[in-house]
Amino acid sequence: MTSLPQVAPRIAKLTALSIGVALLATACGGSSTPSSSGSSSAAAAGIACPAPSASGAGTTAANAGGSVPASATTTETPLKIGSLLPTTGSLAFLGPPEIAGVNLGIKEINDAGGVLGKPVEVIHRDSGDTKTDIATQSTTALLGQGVSAIIGAASSGVSKTVINQITGAGVVQFSPANTSPDFTTWDDKGLYWRTAPSDVLQGKVLGNYMASCGAQTLGMIVLNDAYGTGLAKNVQAAFEAAGGKVVAQELFNEGDSQFSSQVDKVLAAKPDAIALITFDQAKSIVPLMTGKGVKPNQIFMVDGNMSDYSKDFQPGTLKGAQGTIPGTFAKDDFKKKLLAIDPALKDYSYAGESYDAVNLIALAAEEAKSTKGVDIAAHLKDVSQGGEKCNDFPSCVTLLRNGKDIDYDGQSGPVTFSDAGDPTEAYIGIYEYKDDNTYVPVKEEFGKL
Repeated sequence: MTSLPQVAPRIAKLTALSIGVALLATACGGSSTPSSSGSSSAAAAGIACPAPSASGAGTTAANAGGSVPASATTTETPLKIGSLLPTTGSLAFLGPPEIAGVNLGIKEINDAGGVLGKPVEVIHRDSGDTKTDIATQSTTALLGQGVSAIIGAASSGVSKTVINQITGAGVVQFSPANTSPDFTTWDDKGLYWRTAPSDVLQGKVLGNYMASCGAQTLGMIVLNDAYGTGLAKNVQAAFEAAGGKVVAQELFNEGDSQFSSQVDKVLAAKPDAIALITFDQAKSIVPLMTGKGVKPNQIFMVDGNMSDYSKDFQPGTLKGAQGTIPGTFAKDDFKKKLLAIDPALKDYSYAGESYDAVNLIALAAEEAKSTKGVDIAAHLKDVSQGGEKCNDFPSCVTLLRNGKDIDYDGQSGPVTFSDAGDPTEAYIGIYEYKDDNTYVPVKEEFGKL
């Protein structure tokens, strides 16, 4: 196979990385005075954090409405998009909102006349997780059906197993949920993009937040993969920069089912707060911790395990536990649109990022007047910045067809890409669990990478 052209300039190495995150107050609420003992029992109620906010931030842009000018150019090859999102495995809870986001984007694009005069086709395939070879099989099937772009995977570890296969075929890989910093410098020929920010940002926000809640010592239970160890590294750096100390960090591997050893070792260090950087293994880990006296408000979770546990735990098990998810809070009108696509939805994590991925791919194809993967990739950065603001496909494509430059900002927040295909600015949402073990929004933190 001949080598593919370099689509866009990439950053071989990051020489500097500055993150503009508004530091939180020295306390999240309650007492702002750290314990003078220096180390406290894991069963002590030493962390006070804010009450949930009833309202989300920001507003959702109105649909442009009206008719969309017909494309001046048609193509013999309609845009075909594949999805590689989890319907099985340890991140299966993320599949429904991501797939709904993709399908909503496809519906709105086709309702507006499609891309380059033809309807967009979507083909869904399961990504599984790193315990299986499902992702490779699904990717092979999608490439065999001639897709120009693949949305997924959700798991950074899974994406690592297929990124070379996808980009090596000249196809765009666009993840709505990969957060591993490793992808920033991956040799992807300019074809890998994502709407989720690097875990450098989520780690910064979570580490600072736990410190601001009064925690002086931190224990971590961490999935031993690209996602887990990468996020843990950034959480630790932020927490220690804020004056805290990580007193225990225990790893486990995908596929493990017993976690008593990790829990016992972390609790033996008597941390004020415990960060669970896991996927659905939290279903087994949380009861082990609370059964040994850990209070819910000492537990901090992340996007990999922030889920609805109402059917998994007794009421009150997680009441007061908190966690982070990249992206803005899902707005009510967007939720209604998603529920029209999938009435069974209970979780909206990464739905906005998935919806935005579809729109950005379609708009880049319109601007490029081509449905080839390399051509789409060459225009993704351009449609994300520097032009007239727009928030959905109908309004954006109208501007494009009238010869205007556009700056797409979507449901996941502002989208402005770096040369490396990363969002350069993003929101991280902080959430808190209620008595029924479902979570509500607390606040959003905005940061730049």
